[in-house]
Amino acid sequence: MTDHTIKAFDADLQDLSRMVAEMGGLAEKQVTDSADALAKRDTALAQRVIAADGYIDDLQRQIEEKAVLTIARRQPMAVDLREVVGALRLAGDLERIGDLAKNIAKRVVALNGEFPPPKLIRGVEHMTDLVLEQMKAVLDAYARRDVNSALAVWRGDEEIDAVCTSVFRELLTYMMEDPRNITFCIHLMFCAKNIERMGDHATNIAESVHYIIEGKPIADQRPKGDTTTIPALRVGEGR
Repeated sequence: MTDHTIKAFDADLQDLSRMVAEMGGLAEKQVTDSADALAKRDTALAQRVIAADGYIDDLQRQIEEKAVLTIARRQPMAVDLREVVGALRLAGDLERIGDLAKNIAKRVVALNGEFPPPKLIRGVEHMTDLVLEQMKAVLDAYARRDVNSALAVWRGDEEIDAVCTSVFRELLTYMMEDPRNITFCIHLMFCAKNIERMGDHATNIAESVHYIIEGKPIADQRPKGDTTTIPALRVGEGR
């Protein structure tokens, strides 16, 4: 490639990285805001989370368009191609994290201001803190191209799974102790599962960072904790 073409391609890659970073920041805010809305039973904030999901979707489309144009114009090879493919992968996972945050916000709206004992939500809040730590760490690993930090996030997914299982068991106990807790606890179980799935997507991002840097998938089997306490619970809610 000519010097001009190389500079143009570098600019394309920088644009992709910048858009992924922006999308990551929006996704982190969505997770934080949805958790705050749940903790405070703030319907107005939940509605804002739902409305803001469109911004993340738009940014994903922009990244896809930019990536396709970059491949068509520059025909990158090896690590350069991995950079473009990696940006596409990250955008997909960040978009799903935004959808999962939106699902939590929808639960808040469905609760319509119901305010049960604060102890019921502590486990879900702890899960959210863990996921936000994983998201920040893996996005930093992407920005710095730090494979070791990405691997640390990849290995940390098991802790989130374990906490999710603990939360399910705790919520089941609360439901058996007082039937008035049943409706809210069921909503919380779905929220916990959404958060656990966010952790899975953070792990996917860690795998993509490893692929960008090393050019191959992680050789080890992905660590997973036991999240089968309620095997029928799924996150197949509307996007």
